[in-house]
Amino acid sequence: MTTFTRTLFCAGFGGQGVMVLGQLVAYGAIEEGRHVTWLPSYGPEMRGGTANCGVTISDGEISSPFVTRADVVVVLNQPSLDKYEPTVKKGGILIYNEDMASYHAARDDIRVIPVHAARIAESVGNERALNVVLLGVLTAVSDFIADETARNVIREKLGAKKPQFLESNLKAYEAGKELAKSLTAKQ
Repeated sequence: MTTFTRTLFCAGFGGQGVMVLGQLVAYGAIEEGRHVTWLPSYGPEMRGGTANCGVTISDGEISSPFVTRADVVVVLNQPSLDKYEPTVKKGGILIYNEDMASYHAARDDIRVIPVHAARIAESVGNERALNVVLLGVLTAVSDFIADETARNVIREKLGAKKPQFLESNLKAYEAGKELAKSLTAKQ
């Protein structure tokens, strides 16, 4: 019997919303009735230091929370791109914040999606929503969680905490999703 299992790895500087991005995916998978692990890792600094998290989603039990090879890797800065690009599984997806990183590697066994996440977040009036832009991209190009689930989790988790940013977070999510769809149409 084949079990649905997906792995996600998110990395960037502390304060960029890396952990929240992983949590939103994890909460969404829980809402969809799946088994989930979310394992954060912080550098010694709180802001500006390194931060990453691994998320595993499965229909069955998960034996380990550690993500060493991922179906999708989302990186928000150059040091994370340099360090974690090799962890994308063959046939996997690398999504990166093109506003803080550039990709020149020659891997032809993965799909690479550059996103001007910071610019898009600014354009919707919420510069801190770059992680939500990336959630939109992730949802559009993968089957980690459904689109409606992602919107519900944004409303429940981000909207409850800071309702004044709910509208811009939803706009950031939609903008990321639309960008991914347009990139997919070009390929």
